Order: sequence, then structure tokens, then C-alpha cells
Amino acid sequence: METLLPKAPQKRQVTAIIILLLLWEAGGATINYSILEEWESGSFVANLARDLRLGLGELAARGARILSKGNKQHLQLEQKSGNLLLKEKLDREELCGDIDPCILHFQVLLKNPVQFIQGELQLQDVNDHAPEFLENEILLKISESSHPGTAFPLEIAQDLDVGSNTVQNYTISTNSHFHLSTRNHSDGRKYPELVLDKALDREEQSEHRLTLTAWDGGSPPRTGTSQVLIIVLDINDNAPEFAQLLHEVHVPENSAIGSLVITVSAIDLDSGTHSELSYSFFQSSNQIVQAFEINAVTGEIRLKKLLDFEEIRSYRMEIEASDGGGLSGKCTVAIQVMDVNDNAPELTMSLLITEIPENSPDTVVAIFGISDPDSGDNGKLTCSIEDHLPFLLKLTVENYYTLVTEGPLDRESQAEFNITITVTDLGTPRLKSEHSISVQVADVNDNAPAFNQSAYTLWVRENNGPALHIGSVSATDPDSGANARVTYSLLPPGDARLPLASLVSISADTGQLFALRPLDFEALRAFEFGVGAADGGSPALSSRALVRVQVLDANDNAPVVLYPPQNGSAPCTELVPRAADAGYLVTKVVAVDGDSGQNAWLSYQLLRATEPGLFGVWAPSGEVRTARQLSERDAPRHRLAVLVRDHGEPPLSVTVTLHVLLVDGFSQPHLPRAEAAAEQARAEPLTVSLVVALAAVSSLFLLSVLGVVAARLCARARAASAGVCSGPGGGLAGHLVDVSGGGTLCQAYRYEVCVSGGSGTGEFKFLKPIMSNLQPQSTGKGVEEYPSFRNDLGL
Repeated sequence: METLLPKAPQKRQVTAIIILLLLWEAGGATINYSILEEWESGSFVANLARDLRLGLGELAARGARILSKGNKQHLQLEQKSGNLLLKEKLDREELCGDIDPCILHFQVLLKNPVQFIQGELQLQDVNDHAPEFLENEILLKISESSHPGTAFPLEIAQDLDVGSNTVQNYTISTNSHFHLSTRNHSDGRKYPELVLDKALDREEQSEHRLTLTAWDGGSPPRTGTSQVLIIVLDINDNAPEFAQLLHEVHVPENSAIGSLVITVSAIDLDSGTHSELSYSFFQSSNQIVQAFEINAVTGEIRLKKLLDFEEIRSYRMEIEASDGGGLSGKCTVAIQVMDVNDNAPELTMSLLITEIPENSPDTVVAIFGISDPDSGDNGKLTCSIEDHLPFLLKLTVENYYTLVTEGPLDRESQAEFNITITVTDLGTPRLKSEHSISVQVADVNDNAPAFNQSAYTLWVRENNGPALHIGSVSATDPDSGANARVTYSLLPPGDARLPLASLVSISADTGQLFALRPLDFEALRAFEFGVGAADGGSPALSSRALVRVQVLDANDNAPVVLYPPQNGSAPCTELVPRAADAGYLVTKVVAVDGDSGQNAWLSYQLLRATEPGLFGVWAPSGEVRTARQLSERDAPRHRLAVLVRDHGEPPLSVTVTLHVLLVDGFSQPHLPRAEAAAEQARAEPLTVSLVVALAAVSSLFLLSVLGVVAARLCARARAASAGVCSGPGGGLAGHLVDVSGGGTLCQAYRYEVCVSGGSGTGEFKFLKPIMSNLQPQSTGKGVEEYPSFRNDLGL
């Protein structure tokens, strides 16, 4: 055994899935082993690890495999021990026939990194076959006129062994007329030749029977025998002769059984039975007898079975023509089998990786070998895959290819590839074979979740119930498995004062958003926060979106009356001159609503009045005006109930009560006295005449003085108790002011009311302080804004 191997490359650890393509040829080096045929299965051949100069565990680490041509495996490798063993009993004659030496080729594949090492296993012949003659009896006809020294070739014995184990010598049984010589054919085969030592005499002995023995060179030698029957003939002095001693024929291997190969013909100048010729194979092997047949009369040679160029490429046979007198002539027929492209290429897969991580560059997918038993162009092969695929075929060593990725793959673009490897020969017609493999692209977490919107706006009506589902966010991840599993979370708001954790929550799995507590439009109309989406990859990738929550107003606030004040104290009394015409502005009811939109759109309605038809309320503004001209017959005091209602669903309302006093004049000193007189007139209307008469007669002067004092005291008392109005501005009430055409208001208050929505105005100011105690500093802006007040007061 001879072992020749370059030094093994330095061991490298790589993953089984991601293999960087490091290929090199073995440089023509070959490891050679030699064993005897017929060894039992499992017999030790050699220690491959030692011959390759590798460590004991390195064969397993590098994924060593034994590859043979086609699908026949004759050897097996124990990776732990490094021993190379026979996989089955090998028969040299079956594998190689008469070819010597018998060489079986194999390859050693080291996967990590990829390396090919050529190997040859030589099967040595053992003497397990004895020589064998095709016929048990050989008939030989010799003319009695034959001279001593004439040689007569005999049939050869067949021996399937080769070398020294095949036929080496022939012997003949002892006799007085012949001896035997062993000769060599041009192809090296030995054949027996019977030599006449003494002339024959038919009349003395018409036939001779001898035993022919063939000996091989084995130890011990094996033998085979055949009987030789010699018939002594009368004189026949013309032997058959062939016109052409060598015939060369080319026969296609796909020729049908029974096809004519060639017709041989010989002539004999004798006459009678001595000229009747018979054709036969002479000294033919089993291969020739099994493949061809000859017509003894016509000399036609025809196919007996289908030829196979890949099995036997040529035949050489001897044709003998014998006449009736025992003479014969011979010629040679050389048949060359022509190759036909009748074998499709074969593909043998050595390594296949069916799942490749995306984004991995230059990854080995498969290693395979291709073969075709045909010859010439019929056996020349090309290998290809589809053009549109991101894969490349690389030739490593002769007829071995590596399939690698052309670049990083993207699972999101294509998760699976079906690759068809096509192997085509160059014969006519061309034959091809296809081998399909499926490659899955394994996912890598290279995509962050993406929201279907960068910003979401959610609408929630205030006073919602707790845990109300207010909307959802959604993000998708084109990855797969855990890398595509999206988890949602709330991100801290930009405004640190916003208690986000107590306002909303999010379902980590579905992205559904829930309001945790009732929302109040008047306290918080809108708020913003971020939502994050993270996948389950490692490392996790994430993205964010903005969520804006708009709180919708609900009609949960009833109108609030700012003027006249409704705080439970003595109400303000609006003074109206009895000379007022229709449309005179008595006062204005001012109300606001904490809601918005239609819920804050207020309307005013006169609900009740002491005297119906005397006063009216303008619905949009709340202005209370006289419906007709006043007269002396109208009662001095009136009580009005005004309904303030919003336009929500359902509408909310509030009722405000107004007190109106009809007076005859507007001078400041007479206002209390007029009011007292009105009270007395209402209390005792039937005794007015009596009171006036008694006062005139008894104490006109006294009553006048007391009236003046009482009027002043009453005015002050009423200003301190009944005349105090409260509003958003606060403050204490002063005196009542007679305002012609505008009514009488509590003078020390200023109301600034912002009305939104449908109240009619965006912002307005109403009832600013007017002339506190008629001092000059109180007559500025208020008088300018209400010129009618100024005109009525004579300013």
C-alpha cells in the first residue's frame, strides 16, 4: 500500500449552516490501497486518519465522507476511529472482468473546509476460479496424409481469474502419435497446440481419444479437462480458404437483437463432400458466444443480445470454415462497438443544506458530483441552474460542483427557492437529467415593526365608563416567528405633568387602547402620547407612533347665570321708568355653559311674568325688553322668571328670577322714597287718602322731616343688604343709578364672559362698573361703551 497526501490544512471551526467557500483542488495527489478480492464485509482496509495525517477526532469534525462513482459504495468510514472498512464483499471478476489491474476509484470529501482527495482501491485477484473448457469433447479431424510436425490448435480453456491465476499451461494424456505445446496469442492468452509426432494410418487406427488438461498458476493450481476425439480422415488435399483473413466491423451499441453484423465466406477447391463447408466460432470466449451467433451454412454473424459500449467496447473472434474432408481455414473478425448516447447524466448529492439564514453572504448550499458512462461527446457534461436565481455553480474538482449563494438573501422578498440543477451531455441527441432541491431562507430579525399610521387621532366622549376601548394601533413586522411577534407599550408623554398611566392603558398583544377613568372635557380637552411597538427578536427592534386623544364634549354642565346673581341674598331690582316705550332694555340675563359646541349654545325664554305681555326676552341674547309702552295702570312691582337652556341632548336649563320696579323718576334722592311709597301703596292701597289727610292736618312738617331721614336710612340699609350683587369680579354694591332707557343695575360689578360655540359671540364684555357714587373716575370707559347711559344721565 502506498499513501501520498499533502499536509492537511489547519483545522477551522465553522457552522454547519454558514460555510464560507474555501475550496482548493487536491493537486493531483492520490491515496492508493490494495486488497484481495472476496474479503468479508467490514474487513479493515486502512486507517484513513493516519494516512491523511489528521487527528483522531478531526475526521468527524470536518465531516469526512467517502464518495464513489454513481451510487455504489464499496467502502465505509468509521469517523471515530478513522478506519476505512469494506462495506461489502468485492468480486474482482464481477467488477472488472478480465481487466487487469482492477482499480476502483473513490474520493474522500472533507466538508469543513471543503477538500477533495482522490483515492484508488486495487482489487488483487485470488485463485477462486478453475480453468473450464466450453465443450466437454473436442472433435479434431486429421488426414492420414498429415506429415509429422504438423500442428493442430485446440480449443482454449476459460479462466475468470487474471495474471498468474489464469491458465498458464496445457498437458495431454500420454500417447505415441502426439505431443502438446502451449502457445501464446497476440493478446497474451495461452492456447494448446497438438503436434503430430508420428504419421497416422487410418487403416491401423481410425480414431484417437486423448485427455486435454488446462492448468492455472495458482497455489495450489486449479485444473480443467476436456476430451479430444481425433478422427483420422482420408486424404483431402485442399483446405478451405478465406478471401480476407481480417474483417473489421463497426456495430452501434443500440443495434437490435438479430441484426446482421457480417457475413464471412470461404472457398474449397475440392469437390464432393470435401468442398462442403461449415462455419463456426473457433477458440471463442464466453463473451463472444453470448453476444453473437453464426450460421454454419451461410456464414452470417448476427447479434444474440444487445451490445453495451460501456460494458465491452470491442470483440475479436476467430471464424473457422471446415470442409467435409476435415480440412479447415480460419479468418479473424474484429468488431468495434460504436457508442450511442443512451445514458442520461447522473447526479450524486454529497452535501445539501436546506435552510440558510438570510443576510448570510457566500453560503454553501450543496456539493454534488455528475457522471455519464458514455464516451466522447456523449460523456462530456455541462451543469447549469436557472438564470434568475441568486445562486452560483462553481466547479471544484473534475465533475464536482458546489452550489453557493450569489449574495445575501432576503426572506421578506422570497422565503423559499426551488432550484433545478440541469446536467446535459454533448451527445446527439443530447440527454439531460434534472435534480430539484428546495432551499428555505431562515428569518433574521432585520425589520422593525412598522405602524400603518405615523399618527393616530382617537375621539372619546367625556364621562366615559372606566376601561372603555377607545381605539387601536396596529404595527406589522415582515419577519417571521418570534421576530414578527409585536408587543405594544405606552411611551412617556412629552409633558411630564400629564398623568398618562392613570388615563390610558394598552394591550401589549393587540394594541387596543383603553381609557382607565372617566375623562372631563372641561378639565382636559386633548392630550398626546407615544406608543411603541417592539418585536420579539434578539436584539429587539422597535418603532413608535403618536396618538392624540380628543375628548368630545358631553352635555354635562347646566348653564350658569352670571347676572343677575343667584346667590340666595336679596335680589337686585331693575328700575324701569313708567314712561318707557316698547322695546325698552330692562336688563340682560348673562349666562355661560362650561360645555362646548352645541352643548354651550344658549337660548333664553320668558317662563313666567307677573303681568304677561308686558315684558319679553330676546332668545339669542337674553335681553329683557318692554313689550309695549308702560302706563300708570301697570303695577309698580313685577317678578319675571327667565329660562336659560342649552342645545345639548338632552338639554339642560336653569331658571333665573328678575325683579322689576316701575318708577316715575331717576334722581338719586328720590329713588328710595319712591320705592317706599310704592311699597306702602301696594300694602295699603285703600288707606292712601286717609294717610294723606291725616299727614296734612296733623304733622305735615314732622312727617316730611322723618320721611327724609327714614328714606336716607332705608336707602343705606337696602344698599348694604338687599342691593349687594356678586359676580365673577367680586366687590361691594354702591348706590342705585337711574339710567334712562337702560334699567337700573347693581353698579359695582363688571362681568367679562367668554361664550364659545353657539352663544352668538366669541367673547364679549357686559355690565362694567358705572359711576360708583357718581365719582369722575367711574365715568371713563364704561360710559364710552354704553353711550345711552351717558346721555340719560346728562354727562
